[in-house]
Amino acid sequence: MLNKLTAAIRGRQYISFTYSGLQREAQPATIGVSRAGNDVLRCYQTAGGHVTPGHEWDLCEISKIQDLKVLEKNFQNDPPGYNKGDKGMKHIYEEL
Repeated sequence: MLNKLTAAIRGRQYISFTYSGLQREAQPATIGVSRAGNDVLRCYQTAGGHVTPGHEWDLCEISKIQDLKVLEKNFQNDPPGYNKGDKGMKHIYEEL
């Protein structure tokens, strides 16, 4: 799954997946290791269910992501509010 997510970030491709029982579509921004030691994905959700309405940025544990698909749809600009060097991660594998 890390390889798919890395390729999606490098190719600036949207992804779709199920997380916390909700189908989501998002722009992947950063993959790394959380402060708790888990592999995580920081993404900007553009469609689908939200756990908290109005909360577009998500930090998802990769082990809990289901049905991941890399879509044939690209984004050109960084997601709103994106910053390199995610402070929620102690190690970054890949970022926009």
